[in-house]
Amino acid sequence: RMASLNVIELLKIADSLKHLKRTGWVKCGVPEPETVACHMYRMAILSWSLKGELASIDIERCLKMSLVHDIGEAIVGDITPHCGVSDGDKHAKEKMALDQIASLAPNGAGEEWTALWAEYEAHQTNEAKVVKQLDKFDMIAQAFDYELKYGIDLQQFFDSTTKCFHSEPFVSWDRDLRKRREETLVKKE
Repeated sequence: RMASLNVIELLKIADSLKHLKRTGWVKCGVPEPETVACHMYRMAILSWSLKGELASIDIERCLKMSLVHDIGEAIVGDITPHCGVSDGDKHAKEKMALDQIASLAPNGAGEEWTALWAEYEAHQTNEAKVVKQLDKFDMIAQAFDYELKYGIDLQQFFDSTTKCFHSEPFVSWDRDLRKRREETLVKKE
């Protein structure tokens, strides 16, 4: 009986992520911003798409890490660098939230979520470095989509990610996206 109650609570957590709009887009006036769950789903799809491309990387671990890296936001919200919260406080808040969420997960899944989140936060392993680059690439790809769709200038997201890509295929993806953006914005002027 306890396990089924935990699953119901876990679904409430997942539901809140489906509806939690990403703060950066809200602050920039994007009319229909993506949610945290949308972002994690896109990252998981991108992770999976790397299968076979990065031979030394455990893609399944990247996929799982993509699905839990922002899960604590279900409780603490989407805290961005512009929210006035120090990195240390943000980490502590998200760790407490993650521990709370992980305690609801059945069959040891919570321990794996906690370990994957901590690995992502430390970004020392190759998998964490891949997922961190996926996170930033998904953000600028989404920014470009919003610029095209809504005519909003989201240059700040491109400025904040100029030094985030340091391995393939992310360096090429970033270069190609920025080139396409430049060509598209020139045509619009």
